[in-house]
Amino acid sequence: MTEETYLQPASFIDSDSEAIKEYANEAIGDATTDLDKALKLYYKIRDGIHYTPYLDFGKQGVYRASTVLEQGWGFCASKASLLAACGRAVGIPSRIGFADVENHLNTPRLRELNGGDLMQWHAFTEFYLKGKWVKATPAFNKKLCDKFRVKPLEFNGLEDSIFHPYDEDERKHMEYVKDRGSFADVPYEEIIATYKKNSPKLLDNGLSGGQSGDFGDDAQTE
Repeated sequence: MTEETYLQPASFIDSDSEAIKEYANEAIGDATTDLDKALKLYYKIRDGIHYTPYLDFGKQGVYRASTVLEQGWGFCASKASLLAACGRAVGIPSRIGFADVENHLNTPRLRELNGGDLMQWHAFTEFYLKGKWVKATPAFNKKLCDKFRVKPLEFNGLEDSIFHPYDEDERKHMEYVKDRGSFADVPYEEIIATYKKNSPKLLDNGLSGGQSGDFGDDAQTE
């Protein structure tokens, strides 16, 4: 695929949404370069959209950028989808990437729902900047990082930004164990098939499309 492919709206990365376009253009302000635009979008979404994994992973809306923007919360794939949509809306080729990660700083509730510490289809955004693809991971907002004593993940637009391997207390945080590739749109059916097989409670968690509980509150029990 060419970079032009990653400028086009898609089903989940719906960059043609009027709400997405308005939000993205407001976020970049007077930025003129793709690099500066990407940085402003990253921090706007990292800290402006609340992170929670306590939602119905089977609902298509939790993966669709415009729905995430409307709700104001989501998990890693939600926020990565929104960031990619905003990038496309301001003319930056953007796509979504996935990997399986070993999450050493889990919570009892999330571990039970997920069926262990291996988080499958963890998501990040990739921007095409200065002639190369660069990873940006907007999942954890600063307030949440403070509660978990994890350093907020910074992004400079020049280097890949993925989760720090250690937290502020030098405990292991996350390890990337499997690269699932990069996509022009969220591979919803593949994700759901994996969850049905390996983490069925994420799809049968008693929720009805909304969120349940504050993930940050659980940090106090770890």
